[in-house]
Amino acid sequence: MFPEIAKDDVFRLETRRLWLRWPKLADAPAIERYCSKWEVARHTARIPHPYPRGSAERFIFAAREANALGRDLTLMLAPLNAPRQVYGAISLERRGADRLDLGYALAPEAWGRGLATEAVRAVADAAFALTSVTEIHANVHVDNPASARVLEKSGFAHVGRAQRGAPARGAMVECHIFALKRAEWTARCDAPALEAAL
Repeated sequence: MFPEIAKDDVFRLETRRLWLRWPKLADAPAIERYCSKWEVARHTARIPHPYPRGSAERFIFAAREANALGRDLTLMLAPLNAPRQVYGAISLERRGADRLDLGYALAPEAWGRGLATEAVRAVADAAFALTSVTEIHANVHVDNPASARVLEKSGFAHVGRAQRGAPARGAMVECHIFALKRAEWTARCDAPALEAAL
């Protein structure tokens, strides 16, 4: 799915304020710190609460393996001026030949600053520039309007509402479904310039 350029752990994306880079073992304490907060875990399908010890390391190893295989792409959000610090993670997971699913989690201290929007736009741009996918989907719990706003500001359209599995919650949860199609992405950005830059 993802090309050779993304399969190496030197791969990164740069935004105005962020490095989006591969996860490293040194990130485990920061990941454990924000994932162990209920206000973070409650809006995700996969972060258990309480957060078990060792889960951050397992997440890092699994993400690095999926990245190296080119199957998925998981990147950490780190500030440009402090690349060892971690604000959160964002991922694109393969769903068939032509679709990716987007997910992200941010530490509470990063909320309300536009960092999630910056990261979502960057990975969506990379996904369409580096792969042949035709659309990216994202699920947002209905009680998470802040995340819905991030997706809307990033060009995603609300396409429906449905029950989605949340393994960490042990239940189905009601979600808003968002999608960004390649045609809509191409219409809103200068895709040839982005592809030339990569």
